[in-house]
Amino acid sequence: MLNLAGFAIDAISVGGLETCIQLPGLDMAFDIGRCPRSAVHRSKILFSHAHMDHLGGVAMHAATRSLMHMRPPTYYVPKENLEALEDLFSAWRRLDRSDLPANFIPVGPGDQFDLNSRYRVETFRAIHRVPTLGYIIGSTKRKLKPKYRSLSGKEIKRLRSTGTEVADEKWIPEIAFCGDTVIDVIEREPKLQDVRVLILEVTFLDDRVSVEKCRDRGHIHLDEIIERADLFRNRAILLTHFSARYRAKDIVRILDERLPPHLRERVTPLLPGGNP
Repeated sequence: MLNLAGFAIDAISVGGLETCIQLPGLDMAFDIGRCPRSAVHRSKILFSHAHMDHLGGVAMHAATRSLMHMRPPTYYVPKENLEALEDLFSAWRRLDRSDLPANFIPVGPGDQFDLNSRYRVETFRAIHRVPTLGYIIGSTKRKLKPKYRSLSGKEIKRLRSTGTEVADEKWIPEIAFCGDTVIDVIEREPKLQDVRVLILEVTFLDDRVSVEKCRDRGHIHLDEIIERADLFRNRAILLTHFSARYRAKDIVRILDERLPPHLRERVTPLLPGGNP
C-alpha cells in the first residue's frame, strides 16, 4: 500500500498484463485488471478503456461481490464500450447461470459526476489505440460569499431558508488517472500539470523501444517525460504500466539516472512485485 500526498493507493500495473489502481479510502478503483482479490471490496470501478489487461476481470469482480452478498458494483464505462460490455455480461449470465448484478453508467469526455458527497469526477479524452478516458477526482468545498461573512450563524440560516445561495462551491483537482495514453494528453489537459497526485503510465524507459514505436503503440516513453519535466508541478507522481521486460531494480536505476532531480524526488514507480 502506497501513501502519496494523503491518498492511500493499492495498485498493480504491468504493461499488457494487468492494471488495477485502487483508492480504498474512496471505495473505488481505476480499471480492474484481472480482479485482484482486494479489489472485490471496491464498489465503483472507473474504466479507462476496454483492453483485456484493464477490463478482463470485470465479470469475476461482479460475481465475487454477489457471492459475498455485497451490493452490486457500479461500472463507469466509456460510452463506446457500453453495448459490448452489456453483451459480455449477458453471455456470462447464460454461461454462469447467475444474475451477475451490476450497474453500468456510460461516460464520455467532459462529463462530470459525483463519486460521493465530497468528491466529484471530471473525465477527459486520453489518446490511445482504442477509445480511452482519463479521470480527475476533485474535492468540493463550499465557502461563504464575501458579502455574507460578517453575518451571524442565525442570519445565514435564515437566508438559506429563503433559498438564497450564501456560499460558492470550489472544485479542487486532487488525483488524476490517465489510463493508457500518449504524452500529448499532458499538454492538452492543463489540469493534469497541477493536480495533487498524477497517475501516469510510462511503458518504455530506454532505447530498447524507440519513442516512435512507443507512440505507435499508444504509450508514453520516459524520454518524452524528461523533455517535458517542467510541466509536472504535481506534489506526487505515480508512474505505472512499465513493460514486463524491466525488472524492479532496473526501473529504479533508470529513473535515478535519467530523471531531473527536481522531478525524481516527486516520482514513485509502481514496481513489479510491489514497492518496498
